[in-house]
This record gives sequence, C-alpha cells and structure tokens, in this order.
Amino acid sequence: MKFGLIYELSTPRPFARETQKAVFEHAIEQVVLADELGFSSVWCVEHHFLEEYSHASCPDMFLAAVARETKQIRLGFGIATCVPAMHHPIRLAEKAAFLDILSGGRVEFGTGRTSTWNELGGFNACVDDTKRSWDEYCRVIPQMWQQERYGYQGSFHTMPERNVLPKPWQDPHPPLWVAVTGHGTELDAADRGMGALILSIADVERNIPRFEAYRERVKKAEPVGAFVNDQIAVANWMFCHADGRYARQRGEEMVATFGYMAGQTVEISEAYPASNYTAIGLLGTLRPDPHAPGEQKLPPSGLCFGDPATLIDTVGRWEAAGADHLVFMIQAREVVAQQEVLDSLCLFAREVMPRFDAQASKRFAGGAR
Repeated sequence: MKFGLIYELSTPRPFARETQKAVFEHAIEQVVLADELGFSSVWCVEHHFLEEYSHASCPDMFLAAVARETKQIRLGFGIATCVPAMHHPIRLAEKAAFLDILSGGRVEFGTGRTSTWNELGGFNACVDDTKRSWDEYCRVIPQMWQQERYGYQGSFHTMPERNVLPKPWQDPHPPLWVAVTGHGTELDAADRGMGALILSIADVERNIPRFEAYRERVKKAEPVGAFVNDQIAVANWMFCHADGRYARQRGEEMVATFGYMAGQTVEISEAYPASNYTAIGLLGTLRPDPHAPGEQKLPPSGLCFGDPATLIDTVGRWEAAGADHLVFMIQAREVVAQQEVLDSLCLFAREVMPRFDAQASKRFAGGAR
C-alpha cells in the first residue's frame, strides 16, 4: 500500500492576494514534509471558476514548484483535462514531458474530462463530446511522446507531421491514469490499460466489486500507451491525532466545508442536466448509505479520521479490498491550522505507514521526524 496527497487548493473568502498565496505556500510546505516522510505521490486537480472550492487552475505550475523542492515524491496530474476547448493535446503532452524532465522522471499522467457545468460552460465546451475527446487524447498523447515525428487526423485533433518536444524523461513515458467518478469508468480505464484514480468515496466494502471488475477486465487490456498501468488509487480524507474524538471532529469540519463549497457544482448540474454527467464525485463523501436504518446513516466507513489505531484498521480494510494507493485530502478552505495539518502527517507517517510499508519503519529508525 502506498500513500499520497491530492490538492484542490480550496481558498476561503475574501480572495485577498495574501490569502491566495498562503494557500499555495501551505500546500507546498505540506508536500515537502510528505516527501521527507515517505509519501509516494502528490496529485493536483484542474478546476476553473469554482470559487472557494478549487483555485487549482494551473496544476502543472503547482507541480513544477513542488518538483524543485522535493526529491522522491511522484507528481500526478489529477487530472489533465482532455477537452479541446480547454487544452490542445499537444500542449498537454509538452507540459507533462517538461515536468518529467524537471523532476527527474516523477510524473504520473492522469486524464479525464472535467466534472462540472460551471467549467464546461465557461469554456463553451460541447458536453456531448467530452467522452470521445478524452478517448482520442489518451490514445494520441503517448504517440507524441514516443514518436520522433508525429502527425494525425482525427475528430478532435488534426496536425501535420511534427516533432513534439521535449520527450519525457521516463522511458517510454509516464504511467497513464483515468479519473473515475461514475460507475463504469473504471472499466474504461481497464480496457485501455490505464490506472484507475477513483474520486468517488464510499464504504470500503461497497468498492470491492468495482476493484474486482477492474482487475478482471485489465487482464485483457489493449493499452493506449506502451504498457499496462494496473493500479487502483482511491482519493480519501485524512486527519490523524492521538485523540480519536478530536480527529473525527476536525475531519467532519473539513468534509462539511467541502460540501458547502461543492454545492455550487450540484446546483448548476441540476439546472442543466446531462445524461453523461450524473456522478457527484467526492461529494459522495457527504451522502450516507441510503439503505442504512435511521440512526445508522453515517458517513462512509472508509474515511481516515481518527487515532493511529483506528487508521491502521481503516487502511487495512482498503488494502484487503484491493486498493494499491490511498491519496489523501488533508485540508479544506484552511479550516485546519497549518501546524495541525503538519502534525497529522507526521503522526500518520510515524504510526500508521510502517504497518503497510517496510521502508517507512527504516526511515523512522534512522531518525526521520
């Protein structure tokens, strides 16, 4: 089991320049610490126009800043948005390769098609085409990385033969991923030999059928890249504290403020419904099991809020279910003080990670904080 972080870069009002800069700097400080502690990856989403919820409009720039301050942690596009109105595939290929060189080969290339009407409408994108444009992008970008001369005529991308530069540091190219919100997208990932970055949180046991379906389907993959990336990563929330009750309280505060911020995406999607955008993604965190009776309608059991013993149990259940990675959201609109976030990372790395990662035990035996 590997552990990572994922960032929305949510920002509280008022949107003063000092506030925005503090959010970015706090996130970078957290990732630098996570790198020292042995976390394996950091992911940054791409969102536009989503006030407070996410100010991560340029994830490649955030990841580049992180790359120069860290040594080992892998850098995940979570996601590169494969919508022509937002990005040309050549630009995505160039940015990922450039970051791969700057970081010495640490890029994980996540793909997807965004998830909100706010963004699609703001770019005047055609909502009916996003699934097909994503499919074309994830097939042509690996070709740009691997071929010295590349040319293409397609539905969403046409270009004369050119050498797309630079080429990635990793040979043959960075691992490919797909963001998974709605059920069935994990099968799209498996068919294409791509890792599944699952952004829809539910109870651990309710994810087992999805994991099993992915594992079975990926055996017959026809990879869009040069190799099959047979991995499942699950986005989650984490706050670790010696006082389990206090940890759950702070965790619930993060989830509640996330729900407040994300409400704008639900309202607009309800006003402009589309059959191919029905999933609510990480908002599923806020939706209890509808089949649970009265008093038992609790948030999903897979959330990582609690003392180290509680988190060891929760992570163990994710591992037994078949997840390869847990990538944690550790902040929401700065509701948790920065020092508490850093302390939570340290406690998790010291007490929880060694149960799942032999290298973690060696790091702390050697004096890691």
